[in-house]
Amino acid sequence: VQQVFKQLFYMVNAVTLNNLLLRKDVCSWSTGMQLRFNISQLEEWLRGKNLQQSGAAQTLEPLIQAAQLLQLKKKTAEDAEAICSLCTSLTTQQIVKILNLYTPVNEFEERVTVAFIRNIQAHLQERNDPPQLLLDFKYMFPVLFPFNPSSITMDSIHLPASLNLEFLNKV
Repeated sequence: VQQVFKQLFYMVNAVTLNNLLLRKDVCSWSTGMQLRFNISQLEEWLRGKNLQQSGAAQTLEPLIQAAQLLQLKKKTAEDAEAICSLCTSLTTQQIVKILNLYTPVNEFEERVTVAFIRNIQAHLQERNDPPQLLLDFKYMFPVLFPFNPSSITMDSIHLPASLNLEFLNKV
């Protein structure tokens, strides 16, 4: 059950983050607020179902950081440093893309300046990020089956002759 929810939450993370990276109309402060609220509801549900050890919440980390990125101030060098230290699960390319797509929804917000984005790129240039922008939503985590040893010993097993397993010998 834990592995199923980890996979499901990864898919939610990948599809949502990919939509965020491809759609300018959703890159805003209010979307960041809405995402963070929805993610907290999912995390609370996991705690309520005692699934917090499943790793499902950790698969949402890139989406959490993208939501926080949308909510942070984006003006000063200190803001750039804060973004760089906060967004460790996002690649440089993803951070820059979100900042480029950021769209103010009211007159109190401003667009992210090119100078600010260049500052972010300068801070993150030493990162060794993968070159892909989008997450692979078809990625599958390996399924792990727990080993439960049998209480029956091998020497007590009788193999019927009808199975035609004469080549097996008891040692």
